[in-house]
Amino acid sequence: MSAEQEKEPTALKRARGGDSGLDGLGGPGVQLGSPDKKKRKANAQVNFPPFLFEAFLYAPIDDGSSKAKIGNDAIVFTLYKKEAVMWETLSMSGVDKETMQRIREKTILQAQERAKEATEAKATARREDQKYALNVMMKIEEEERKKIEDMKENERRKATKELEAWKECQRNAGGQEGARREEKAGQQEKPFEERRKLKHQSLTGSSTSRHSAVKGRDSESIFPEDLEDRVPAPRPAGSIAVSFTPRVFPTALRESQAAQEEEWLHKQAQARRAMNTDAPEFCDLKEEEKNPEWLREKGNKLFATENYLAAINAYNLAIRLNKEIPVLYLNRAACHLKLKNLHKAIEDSSTALGLLTPPVVDNADARMKAHVRRGTAFCQLELYVEGLQDYEAALRIDPGNATVQNDAEKIRTIIQGTELKSQ
Repeated sequence: MSAEQEKEPTALKRARGGDSGLDGLGGPGVQLGSPDKKKRKANAQVNFPPFLFEAFLYAPIDDGSSKAKIGNDAIVFTLYKKEAVMWETLSMSGVDKETMQRIREKTILQAQERAKEATEAKATARREDQKYALNVMMKIEEEERKKIEDMKENERRKATKELEAWKECQRNAGGQEGARREEKAGQQEKPFEERRKLKHQSLTGSSTSRHSAVKGRDSESIFPEDLEDRVPAPRPAGSIAVSFTPRVFPTALRESQAAQEEEWLHKQAQARRAMNTDAPEFCDLKEEEKNPEWLREKGNKLFATENYLAAINAYNLAIRLNKEIPVLYLNRAACHLKLKNLHKAIEDSSTALGLLTPPVVDNADARMKAHVRRGTAFCQLELYVEGLQDYEAALRIDPGNATVQNDAEKIRTIIQGTELKSQ
């Protein structure tokens, strides 16, 4: 080879193969290695299953320009030297296995580095393309926005001009219409003045005749006679008596609980006024949260959704605000029954019964519920005798309650069965 020769075509024949259409370095099965810096060798590999071709070239080659093509039972290499020097041979001979392995590893590492650099270059180019596309899109959107703003401004100016022209027309038309109205009013005013003068003369003549007919009157009326007849006389003053309906009890006076009911109403009024909102822990509450009635309704809603713990918290806060409302303890007892807090249910029911005094018709339903809930808690604790006592007390308040009667019968049956077993 001459020193000026840079292109070295080489044909390597194979026993089998076909036209694979591979062209250029980096294709499947084709790898041209980089040189070893010490020995200045290059490694070229072509993998075409089931064949593998490998050559250790004499000097480095330009990987970017060199090509390898497989076709027609042959591999055609087009190699370009990195340096325009004379090669003694195409490939090195007498290379030991260790050197070959080192050259292969070096070649693989360099190929990986080139692939990584190519990937980074592609990613950089992609980012640049995206950035350029984004800038172009922003510029297009800015132009569109500016165009829309210009159109809006032109339309605004056009509308302003049309409005000013319309106002000018209205002013011109209004001036002409006003002149016509003034002229028309002047024409109508003349007959009116004439009629007013005639009426004044007639009224003056009639008042003079009445003055002459009615003597002894110091002053004459300025109103017509028929007008004075039409005006009604003022209403006479008077007073309306208001009486309040007394409370009527359905029972006879000797059997009436009027005193107890009045005491109960007075006690309920005092309970509603007994508010404890001055405590420091209530400072952060809202105004509605300081109302026990609002908290009671909130607890009832939570109880309806089976959120018993939250309902208990609402009743607890209401009780801390006002400890004299029995329905709060009664509702909290129902929550404790659902959560199987039986001792607390008994305690709250007893507290409610203590506040539901004196026993009157207004609190009969609440007293019956308190006895039933305490009796239920006793029965779940297997204290059936105490539970039966509460159920019987509830029946004395409401004898016609079939559910309470059935439950009381079941408790009696359980007590009798227990006594028979003990005997």
